[in-house]
Amino acid sequence: MNINELLDSEKGKKRFMLGNEAAVRGVLEAGMSLAATYPGTPSSEIGDILFNIAKDANVYFEFSSNEKVAIEVAASAASSGLRTFSFMKHVGVNVAADSLMTSAYMGVEGSFLILVADDPSTFSSQNEQDTRHFARQANIPIFEPSNPQEIKDFIHYAYDISDKYNIPVILRTTTRVSHMRGIVETDEYNKNTVTSGVYENEGLHVPVPEIARVMHKNLVEKIHDLREISNNSPLNKVYDNGANIGIITSGGAYNYVADVINQYDLNVNILKLGFSHPFPEDSVKEFLENNNEVLVVEEVDPINEMETLAVAGLNNINTTIHGKKDGSLPEILEYTPDILYEALQKLLSFDAEEVEVNTPSEIPLPSRPANLCSGCPHRASFYAARQTINKMNLDVESIHPSDIGCYTLGIAPPYNMANYLMSMGASVGASCGFSKATDNQPIISFIGDSTFFHAGIPPLINAIHNKMKFTLVILDNRITAMTGGQTNPGIPIDGMGDEAPAIDIEALVKSIGVGFVESIDPMNVNEMIDLYEQALSYDGVSVIIAKHPCVLINKKEIRSRNYQIKVDADKCIHCNKCTNELACPSINEIDGEITINQACTKCGVCISVCPVNAIYKEE
Repeated sequence: MNINELLDSEKGKKRFMLGNEAAVRGVLEAGMSLAATYPGTPSSEIGDILFNIAKDANVYFEFSSNEKVAIEVAASAASSGLRTFSFMKHVGVNVAADSLMTSAYMGVEGSFLILVADDPSTFSSQNEQDTRHFARQANIPIFEPSNPQEIKDFIHYAYDISDKYNIPVILRTTTRVSHMRGIVETDEYNKNTVTSGVYENEGLHVPVPEIARVMHKNLVEKIHDLREISNNSPLNKVYDNGANIGIITSGGAYNYVADVINQYDLNVNILKLGFSHPFPEDSVKEFLENNNEVLVVEEVDPINEMETLAVAGLNNINTTIHGKKDGSLPEILEYTPDILYEALQKLLSFDAEEVEVNTPSEIPLPSRPANLCSGCPHRASFYAARQTINKMNLDVESIHPSDIGCYTLGIAPPYNMANYLMSMGASVGASCGFSKATDNQPIISFIGDSTFFHAGIPPLINAIHNKMKFTLVILDNRITAMTGGQTNPGIPIDGMGDEAPAIDIEALVKSIGVGFVESIDPMNVNEMIDLYEQALSYDGVSVIIAKHPCVLINKKEIRSRNYQIKVDADKCIHCNKCTNELACPSINEIDGEITINQACTKCGVCISVCPVNAIYKEE
């Protein structure tokens, strides 16, 4: 849809929305004044939309330097009486956790909503962690919508809870819910008029031990009250079909349940949990008492299942409970209708021959590994690093801690430039550990510009103070590329689209005390190889800033290149350096001839790579 339609004030219009678009509409309808995020898939479209409409909506929006900062910005603004919004992917909560946990103790005078997008099956993440653990650990209410309409509607409900109980609240989506499309009927939207509040210190905003104990008591009392609200919440729905077998489900998992039940016309009762923490114990108790067997369907961890088992145990209910714990459902990855079909077939014992069963195609899908774009500057950086390492004729393996971003693809051959990865910024911290734990193994680590601002600066300070030795390559492609091209502190534009001071990475690194700092355009691969050799010979921490814009933001300059890259077949010696070592997807060998396809961005790196000048520019 056209994102400007999200600002349509009319109530009752039906629009076909992405889940993340519905989230934006929801917070705008609810009167949100301030939003802060660090981009992360599957929530990143929310930030992209707010970046484009924040001024028209009269709200403040920023791409914070990381998720912890985003939480702090939104929480403090909520403590000043505003209605605020922060959003992130599930692993972003790890970064935000320190301040998130305390924000629940402190509460808010306005209202504060945190949308967290989990990623079952790790489509774009390093793990499958379940945000519902954090909600329970922090004693923060959590809501689980299953479609775009519910995302929008649940946001209104969640803000009302936050307002009434002065508590942060979490809306948990998953990749499928964030990225599914559906019909959304809008409520009335009025342009925001609240742009500032008043902070009043009531003595419960500084959690020193004596005050923190009072805060914790107040929080526990809020959760006790909210459990009663959850038990009677309209977000928790029972679909009673008069059966004696039931399903308890929540969030996106409900959609798979509904698909299978509707497709095979199965007679089961359903308890759908939209307000899942505090856990609606009374509602679950009644549902268990009315069913002989219950299957708990949820993604990813058996959290609702464990709570259901506890309710059964505390109340001596003999209903048989199935789920992940007894092997009825898998404990990992997202669900599919086929998985639910198999579980329900065992539970209900219906005749599979009476229904049409989905069978997989016998035609195998083609392998399509992720690849760096044609003209990506990271490819040049990796190629030069691999050439440098190969020239050293090492007897030991080189070490290449990498980070979260497009450059993680350096793991693949022929570069093999990622052999250790943990989390945002960990490439630098891990390099410190390898520096102290290994001898004679060269260390070249990689981190992107946005990731460096996010979490790379503290470990670099650690490296200097503790006298480490490694080479860090900061891949400055002038954008937060992997999540769609958002701004970061190194870009002279802020989240409102206004001009902003750009943080100079080279000056920042030098201010820390790094003795070897060089900036270079990595597309000059021969110079890059020379610089790698210098950096590796430096006795200490060396930093190379590989600065060249991502092709996704460099399209105008690429279009202005009024030449073609060609191959002189007579000169070509078929050494295959261009295809096997540079491995640009625009270069292929077809019928024994090296060819360059139309996806070529004319970056010219292949010209430098060819040892016999068979690749050239043609005006």
